[in-house]
Amino acid sequence: GLFMASGTMGNQVAVKLHTRPGEEVVVEERGHIYNYEMATMAALSGCLARPLRGDDGHLAWAQIEAVLSPPIYYRARTGLITLENTHNMAGGTVLTGAETKEIVDRAHQRGLPVHLDGARIFNAATALNMSVAELTAGCDSVMFCFSKGLAAPVGSMLLGKKEFIQEAWRVRKMLGGGMRQVGVLAAAAQIALDHMPCRLCEDHENARRLARALAGMPAFGIDPAKVETNILIANLKGWTSGELLQRLKERGVLAGSTGAAQVRFVTHKDVSTADIDKAVGVIAEVCRMR
Repeated sequence: GLFMASGTMGNQVAVKLHTRPGEEVVVEERGHIYNYEMATMAALSGCLARPLRGDDGHLAWAQIEAVLSPPIYYRARTGLITLENTHNMAGGTVLTGAETKEIVDRAHQRGLPVHLDGARIFNAATALNMSVAELTAGCDSVMFCFSKGLAAPVGSMLLGKKEFIQEAWRVRKMLGGGMRQVGVLAAAAQIALDHMPCRLCEDHENARRLARALAGMPAFGIDPAKVETNILIANLKGWTSGELLQRLKERGVLAGSTGAAQVRFVTHKDVSTADIDKAVGVIAEVCRMR
């Protein structure tokens, strides 16, 4: 593997190495690679995204196969299939090992590589009670973040075969990622790997605790059964996200907007169960003031 300054850098190095200019990259339409990486697949790799809407962020092989380019000279070729696990903007949903394996196996039969944006893959593995190795088996490359649930201050890893990583080293340098001082960052990442995966279940339970509380408030539309990991996204009733988030921020509760009337909460190492209960109290108070 190769240390990366960010998950975006890791993803885009992989796209660059797997594709040629003028090819298409299949991606779930809410995927990070498509929406939050500054169109780098176009700017750096000369590729066009082929977005698909997945069920709770999950792409099925039948969907993917339907948009693969036929071998016709006037159609752009499909160069890469990308997956995201967990899926951030679908609410931290989990792609199972069986789902991943089917896509990887079918893609390889078609001669196509698969890259996994696994920024939160340790959360997925925890939710499924699987190892990360089992969950990512067969993928041609995998990126995961040290700085999400694993709680390191910075950094990500790009994983792949030896030849792939050797080329990734060169592309990383092109992007300004050749840090001679990376050892001090890698030390924190090592602690994250050694000590943080075993506590991710606490974040998941805290997210479910919050979801159950919000589901009982008229201002929120959320199904607690769909909260699988440490992210929950709720639709608002009678509020705009900007108005609600400002009221909460004034009272010490931070969340994010994912739409004009939709908000996102994330649990992590620095949010305890007591913090969840305190946040629930603040949210309930704000909603009563409406």
